[in-house]
Amino acid sequence: LNGNVLLTNALSFRYTRNLVDSGNGKFNLMILCWGEGHGSSIHDHTDSHCFMKILQGNLKETLFEWPEKKGNGEMVKKSERVLRENQCAYINDSIGLHRVENISHTESAVSLHLYSPPFDSCNTFDQRTGHKHKVKMTFYSKFGERTLCATAVPQENN
Repeated sequence: LNGNVLLTNALSFRYTRNLVDSGNGKFNLMILCWGEGHGSSIHDHTDSHCFMKILQGNLKETLFEWPEKKGNGEMVKKSERVLRENQCAYINDSIGLHRVENISHTESAVSLHLYSPPFDSCNTFDQRTGHKHKVKMTFYSKFGERTLCATAVPQENN
């Protein structure tokens, strides 16, 4: 598939991660497509540095403090901001945890992410309890080719 056609198709899904370059094992460069009203869970970055640039639309980033070791209470929100087209953001685990969401219910969003070092799993967190859960990261596409293991669900299946 042509990369542009693939990304156009990816925009019809709720949320897709599309690997563009694996940086010889030093970094992952990917394009994330965010369907209307969809976002990530609260998550860490597994000791990786994350740089994000908004290519299309707007995304809201909400930062959270790390939960207490026991994870028995509501997570503490540190800040939130709306990132607009061409704006950039950075996060790593020393800054905290975050959730990223497309707050528009009429327009999709697209962002470019650089993760160094790359990672294949991270922890997600329940906002109400702080409980964490390790999840494996998957890709909708790699290097412009659709992957077979992607688990994205088309929006019309809501």
